[in-house]
Amino acid sequence: MQTIRLSKVTLNFGAGEAGTKLENGKKILDRVSGKAAVITKTHKRTTFGVAKHRPIGAMVTIRGKKATTILATLLEAVEKKLKAGSFDTQGNISFGIHEYINIPGIKYDPEIGIVGFEVAVTLERPGYRVSRRRIRPGKIGKQHRITPAAAQEYMKQTFGVTIV
Repeated sequence: MQTIRLSKVTLNFGAGEAGTKLENGKKILDRVSGKAAVITKTHKRTTFGVAKHRPIGAMVTIRGKKATTILATLLEAVEKKLKAGSFDTQGNISFGIHEYINIPGIKYDPEIGIVGFEVAVTLERPGYRVSRRRIRPGKIGKQHRITPAAAQEYMKQTFGVTIV
């Protein structure tokens, strides 16, 4: 019951504005994931002076066995090294891919150029559905939460990652 498992891998590309940069980022996410990426839009923030519902980035979420295989190839792009600061207090992991050409099996496309994206990995234990269900949602106890140390140990054992 205490075993940790991979819930999902989210790939995110932030362009900052609509245009060719956003379209190129969406193409990269489509190629890497094999799924169609979704355009993310802005929320209204008066302090930033950004209008509502403007395209600003792209993202794609991968679950299941495909998430495990994609995560393994993305970790090879960063030479299977993760910083200790990449692990948050909930046991989630995030790291960046500086250039998509570092990913094994992805070739350079002159139309796109050199771009990178962020990878967010969500880990969970059996029973986490209790907090997400619609009827009578509950809380996850302290003993059942994933600590950064447990997440680091999981990544070392499962993917052979070294923590820098």
